[in-house]
This record gives sequence, structure tokens and C-alpha cells, in this order.
Amino acid sequence: MESHVTVERQPLPGPYDDAGRLLTERLRLLRRRTGLSLAALASVTPFSKSTWHRYLNGDHLPPRSAVEALARLAHTDPGALLSLWDAATREQVTRPTPPPPQPPDPVPVPSVRFRRLRLRPPVRALVALAAMATTVAVTAGAADVLDHDTGAEPRTVASCRGGGCQGALPSSETCARDARTERSAARAAQVVLLRYSPSCATVWSEVRTRVAGAREISIRAGQDELSAEYPGHRSDGYSSPMLAAADPRGAQACAEVGGRPVCTGPAG
Repeated sequence: MESHVTVERQPLPGPYDDAGRLLTERLRLLRRRTGLSLAALASVTPFSKSTWHRYLNGDHLPPRSAVEALARLAHTDPGALLSLWDAATREQVTRPTPPPPQPPDPVPVPSVRFRRLRLRPPVRALVALAAMATTVAVTAGAADVLDHDTGAEPRTVASCRGGGCQGALPSSETCARDARTERSAARAAQVVLLRYSPSCATVWSEVRTRVAGAREISIRAGQDELSAEYPGHRSDGYSSPMLAAADPRGAQACAEVGGRPVCTGPAG
């Protein structure tokens, strides 16, 4: 009595067109006729269990030798299967290559402007020479400056120190992690803090405000002064660049928000 095998057709996830899909269905049918599990197939063929899973799932087009091996195990003439395999191979070769994905739109860089070393005339030339060796690091995520003082030791070693930090933002160089507030000044809804990092040996100015508007934040130590300007639409940007300072007592922090200037005590 001739036996009949009923195969439930299921959608195939593979990337092939008609010939490839039909070949995968036929290979599934043959595997069921053999009664062999994937592990058993792997034990009697040169292909592993996971490889057979990919072939029978339609993830990859099997090589010709795999088609022949499965036909042999199912006691089936491989001729029709190999014709399907040839057609599926041609489909892969002639399938048009999809166009490359379009690059994402560039993220606009915030217009943070650093002004370097506004100095009194007697020392302008001397400090300008030193400024040539300073790299100004402009970082879009500049305002990790509203954290409260914790007094905790820094979790990592600072990435710069002293003159190597000058001009960079404290958050970009991890200097904010051990920062402490040396002095502060308040006016209405605006507070300006003079911040000092022992690990980086730098000072900078921070502003905490509930007032919207453009911000100019500056730090002065001795004859050196650095400032940053942030437009009013920026939701971040509450810190000046850093100045090298082994001792914060001679530094002065200033901020102007919405046209209202506030400074800590005068620099010594």
C-alpha cells in the first residue's frame, strides 16, 4: 500500500524567490520522509545540526552536495531537486542589490562660542603665547553642571590636570566629579558658583538659574579669563571653560543670564 505524506505548508522566512522557497519546501518534505532528526542528519552528513537548521528554515541556500545527500537518504532521484537548486542559484545571482541606506541627517552642533583670554594690556602678549598651546574642547553635552556637591572622591582618575585642562569644559574631562564650591553669589533667581577641582587643579564658573535667556559664563584667575556664550534656546550649557589654578582663592566666577550679571567676590 502506497503511503502518502501530508506536509503542512508554512511561510518561509528565507530571502529567496519562488525557486528557492519551493526547494526549501521539498527539502523539508524529504527530511520528514527520512524520519531523521537534525542531529541524526548531522551524524550521517558533513553538515552540522545548526547548518541543517539554516538550510531547512530557508535562511541560507544549501550547497549542491547537501541537496544530493538529503535526496540519497530519502531514496529519491535528485534530478528535480537539482533543477530547483540551479534555478534558486540563478535567482540569487540576478537579484538586484538593494540601494545602500541613506545616511541619517547630521545632528546640528550647538553654537557654543568660547572667547579666549580677555586680558588687561600689561600681560596680554605673555598669556596669549601660553594660550596657543591650549586646546579648547567644545562638547555638545556641556552641562553636567547642576549636580549637587557630594564631597566624594572622584571615581576615576582625571583625564587632565592644570594647564592641560585649560579651555576645556569640566564635564568633558571628568573634573566635575570631585568639584567643590569655593564661593557663591545670588541675585533673584540666579546663583553663580565658583567651582574648584583638586584632582584637575582647575577653577570654573557655574550658574544655576530659573531664568530663561542667553547666558555668558566666565571665570577669571589672575590675569587670565575665559568665557562661554550659550544662546537662549539651549537647554544645556551652564558652565564656563576651566582655568588652571592650584589655589582657587584668587579666582572670580561671573555669569550673565538675560542681561543680569552676577559675580562672586572680587579676584584676589
